[in-house]
Amino acid sequence: MSSAGLNPCLRDWHGQGVWIVGASSGIGLATAEALAAAGARGVVSARKAGPLQDFAARHADALALPLDACAPGALADAMPRVLAHLGRLDLAMYCAGHYAPMRADRIDLEDALRHQDINVGGAWRLLDAVLPVLLVQRTGHVSLVSSVAGYRGLPMALAYGPTKAALTSLAQSLWQDLHPRGLGVSVICPGFVATPLTAGNTHPMPALISPEEAARQILRGWARGEFEIHFPKRFSRVMKLLGLIGLVSDRAAFAMLRRTTGL
Repeated sequence: MSSAGLNPCLRDWHGQGVWIVGASSGIGLATAEALAAAGARGVVSARKAGPLQDFAARHADALALPLDACAPGALADAMPRVLAHLGRLDLAMYCAGHYAPMRADRIDLEDALRHQDINVGGAWRLLDAVLPVLLVQRTGHVSLVSSVAGYRGLPMALAYGPTKAALTSLAQSLWQDLHPRGLGVSVICPGFVATPLTAGNTHPMPALISPEEAARQILRGWARGEFEIHFPKRFSRVMKLLGLIGLVSDRAAFAMLRRTTGL
């Protein structure tokens, strides 16, 4: 079933104020570029200052605001600067993420918890910073970047997959609370995208797409008012099907994933 129409349709970006956390590379940077091309005014944040400053140099309306999303108070402390630059916040997108391949015979507890802190904890810190503002405005949109890895456990994603499942669940609960208040919530579930996070993968990555194509799919989903924006459909639909409890047996799902990934 489609999730289109669950949010206000975001089509006219001219003059809209957007804050993207995790905008130094990959999907975050490509989305920031696409929004700027559509006329949005942006604040871009990440730990790496250089790519953010390069982005701001290319776009006169943009503000580079380097920060560590996991540092206590960093996002909340940045909120006044974001509002001073944008005037109002129309979209907050959490795209910061951490991925390292991990399997049960080589658990790295410190890195597993790092996945939790960056992928989930950072999203909570952004929500803590932006929701009071959006609730007063009574307009605006929050978008969390999850993954198809949150639909069904994947080989090598022992630490990563559970964090993305948590983000999807978080977005679902957020929508229930914020939709009646006039706010939009979306969860973005990409398949394999050619980013620094996936560059180290040695296993097959079916239906691999570019960050620019991912950004086009994201803006298309926002324009349709979709809650769940997943792509590329030829891969994400299969993953959604495998994640439906009771529809596909675990035996069949596990076997298909082993054949697909070779792991």
